[in-house]
Amino acid sequence: MTTTRPVILLLSGSLRAASTNEAVLRTAYDVAPTVGVEAVRYDGLAGLPHFNPDDDRDPLPPAVATLRTAIEKADGILICTPEYAGTLPGSFKNLLDWTVGGVEISDKPTAWVNAAAPGRGEGAGATLRTVLGYTGARIVDEACVRVPADGDVKRALGEVLVTLARAAAE
Repeated sequence: MTTTRPVILLLSGSLRAASTNEAVLRTAYDVAPTVGVEAVRYDGLAGLPHFNPDDDRDPLPPAVATLRTAIEKADGILICTPEYAGTLPGSFKNLLDWTVGGVEISDKPTAWVNAAAPGRGEGAGATLRTVLGYTGARIVDEACVRVPADGDVKRALGEVLVTLARAAAE
């Protein structure tokens, strides 16, 4: 008997290779196998075209089709994004805009981890909640957490991944 591990798509809202958000998702990727989850990193953020509703039709721009296929294949989604000027960075908001017209994210268990210093990142979280509401994503509140900068990040991320995997199994 073969069992498949739940697949969690990791979406970073940062374009910086050395960003804290990228580091958090790299850690989640490394932790995933230890908690029985397969993590897949999406790295096409920089290649997405600017959202244009006129282009949100078949055939989709190739980069958008790749994004939507990655979302469709995943059992759940984990986001880690910086806050920029009190909200989401424009490039990540652009990614989310491309998901509004599709159905791939609809009812998909979705959560985010906040890697910002205490007192920061709430604007990005609030915007994520609003935009993901438009996409129909199923927000898993118990998996939306602040990652402790000086605590056991691996344990915290493991718990988030397990919580998302459970939500995907429901």
